[in-house]
Amino acid sequence: MRLAAVLTKGLFGKATTRGDDIAARTVKRLVKPRAPVSEIDPVLAWPALILLMLGLVMVYSASVATAEGRLYTGYQASYFLVRHTLFLGVGLVAGLAVFRVPMEVWQRWAPWFFLLGVVLLALTLIPGIGLLKAGGGRRWLPMGPVSLQPSELMKLFAAIYAADYTVRKLDVMSSFKQGFMPMMGVILFVGCLLLFEPDFGAFVVVATIAFGVLFLGGVGIRVFLLLGLAAVAGFILLIQIQPYMRARILGFMDPWADPFKDGYQLTHALIAFGRGELFGVGLGGSIEKLFYLPESHTDFLLAVIAEELGFAGVFVVVALFALLVQRAFVIGREAIRLERYFSGLVAQAIGLWVGVQAFISMGVNMGLLPTKGLTLPLMSYGGSALLANCMALGILLRIDWETREMKRGGIV
Repeated sequence: MRLAAVLTKGLFGKATTRGDDIAARTVKRLVKPRAPVSEIDPVLAWPALILLMLGLVMVYSASVATAEGRLYTGYQASYFLVRHTLFLGVGLVAGLAVFRVPMEVWQRWAPWFFLLGVVLLALTLIPGIGLLKAGGGRRWLPMGPVSLQPSELMKLFAAIYAADYTVRKLDVMSSFKQGFMPMMGVILFVGCLLLFEPDFGAFVVVATIAFGVLFLGGVGIRVFLLLGLAAVAGFILLIQIQPYMRARILGFMDPWADPFKDGYQLTHALIAFGRGELFGVGLGGSIEKLFYLPESHTDFLLAVIAEELGFAGVFVVVALFALLVQRAFVIGREAIRLERYFSGLVAQAIGLWVGVQAFISMGVNMGLLPTKGLTLPLMSYGGSALLANCMALGILLRIDWETREMKRGGIV
């Protein structure tokens, strides 16, 4: 009340009881603490956490038969479950560590991270260093008891580098020669490394991230129309010179024409979807995972979800991914509105990455797209993918946190 009296006296010449009350209410209103603002976006965190936990359950369900029937697993039913849990734990720790890193650090080191990704991709192609696995793919680097797939980390590095490149080139981004061509050359070089592995699916995702960020950064629509025409021509050329890609396209167009060879994976995925109907056959009740559907715990995890949890389960998964992607773009838009352009573009790049990869993986499982070796983000078995996904989530949460700090008037 003393402060109220002083304020009132300063305004009216002397303190009065009524003046005390008015001033007291004014001071109370001025010093009233603001309602606490959430540190992170729950609409982002919860869908991501649910997808991670649901993925853990479904990986175990989809892999138990394979684990029990293979020599390299020691015939242990929980082989993939234990490894996936360890991968998830490492990924979450990495995500928490990444969350502690300011975005200005990521921007400063973006070109070096991208260069690291290029070096790791090149190392996979060197005989004796890169790990050659079944099917002739050379996509892994041995690291003791586990192996690293650099193409998964390259998706994250491409998102960060493309955002940094766009911010640095904002003044000339509308120029085809100065803005678009340098990035196109870099991505084509990375694409060659990925196609030599071969990993066409990763190339599509990396290219989508990079060029999508350029589009968001101001590259004209006509450039992207030309890019689309060039992509179609390049795809046709790849089909002609790569027999395995041509076989996949033909198998996709009519999988039932050769259901025991080129159309084998797709036909069994479609059978799984058909058996699931509305609410599925029940958790653990899939028949297709019993050595009928190859890669049931990686590339075709959604087919097992469809069979065991039905249309309802698939709908929930699609809705969670849609919500996650929507929140990534909202977070990016808010950062850009506060003139944090690098952070905003990184958030939207991560949204593009998760959205495009999830769409392709789901499309392959449903027979809407040709068979391609892309996992379902946050859910499928795979240590490198989980690590990259969790790191991306950590960065996305960091961008959201820094944006909230700025709105609170804090110094980031």
